[in-house]
Amino acid sequence: MNKFLIFLMTITLIIGSFSMIPAVHISAQTKEDTVQLFDIDLDSVEEDEKVNLMKTLSEKKENLLKSAVEDKEDPVYKLSKEEKKLLARLVHAEAKGEPFEGKVAVATVVINRVEDEKFPDTLKEVIYQKNAFQPVQNGSINEPADKEAKEAVKEALDEYEKANEDVLYFYNPDTATSDWIFDRKVIEKIGRHAFAI
Repeated sequence: MNKFLIFLMTITLIIGSFSMIPAVHISAQTKEDTVQLFDIDLDSVEEDEKVNLMKTLSEKKENLLKSAVEDKEDPVYKLSKEEKKLLARLVHAEAKGEPFEGKVAVATVVINRVEDEKFPDTLKEVIYQKNAFQPVQNGSINEPADKEAKEAVKEALDEYEKANEDVLYFYNPDTATSDWIFDRKVIEKIGRHAFAI
């Protein structure tokens, strides 16, 4: 929401006219800090300095707008390039032959685990947690990810804000061998996988 407000204020400033406003003070609050755009009394500034100030303000607006647009395009949940590759390999190994929606759901489960206090704090630790994922045990996680697995990871990251954060498990009811998994409440079935809390 804060990024949206910054974006909205930037658009408003671009459309607005600075020369008609004698004193300008606009700031946008973000989680980390306050972004102060300007605090200038234009009545106390010489005409040639006003021109320079207007250019500077215009550049600041453009940079803020670019930043707001880039932030809007960034996924809600961010991973490094190496983490994305690792997650895509796991998705490829775990959800081979599953529909795209199921691959996205598998990636989301892994991200949910990173965010959940009952699991390790990094993607790598979650994936390599003892007995967590069969592809780690059988080595299939080392196979390169296909294009669809990479796209599923991207979508899971882009849409993470809308995801059900409670879903921490998935399994194939036909092949699962651990009895405890069947006690989990199934939220959704996609392809051959059940997704549970």
